[in-house]
Amino acid sequence: MTESTSVAIIVGSLRAASFSRKMARALMEHSPKSLSCNIVEIGDLPLYNEDLDDKPPASWSRFREEMQAAKAVLFVTPEYNRSVPGGLKNAIDVGSRPSGKSVFDGMPAGVVSVTPYKLGAFGANHALRQTFVFLNMPVMQQPEAYIGGVADLFDDNGKLTSDETAKFLDKFMKAFAKWVEMAR
Repeated sequence: MTESTSVAIIVGSLRAASFSRKMARALMEHSPKSLSCNIVEIGDLPLYNEDLDDKPPASWSRFREEMQAAKAVLFVTPEYNRSVPGGLKNAIDVGSRPSGKSVFDGMPAGVVSVTPYKLGAFGANHALRQTFVFLNMPVMQQPEAYIGGVADLFDDNGKLTSDETAKFLDKFMKAFAKWVEMAR
């Protein structure tokens, strides 16, 4: 029996009842047994400031340790102003510093972007992918996951109600598991 691969899920929205968090939970439910997925929280991270590198805040250390324990990372994010939310960008900055000590270096990655609107959050997805080049993170190319109309996909308890989306999440997570295995 093979050991499951630890996957850190970073949710780009800080709101407790966010669509991104609901989607992250749905992705975890549709994940194959070969992946062990856990959400790594980012809401408590103070803004990155190089002056703090010598004595990092406890939350920075916690975040970095949780990321170092993971073998892959899946970002689930909303789109803010055709890009990623500030909290998510800050988490990337905290994890990639100090220079030469990035927790993301070489880590296989995937991206799911969501929006309640019809445009599908393409901008956030590709803004993240741009950072992966610098961070040396191989990212899964296909299937791409831009999920529009997310506000209509969950019930009041945060459970996914769309069979079509559930099938897509199954397909995405199986592809992500294969990608992680291949990229490690």
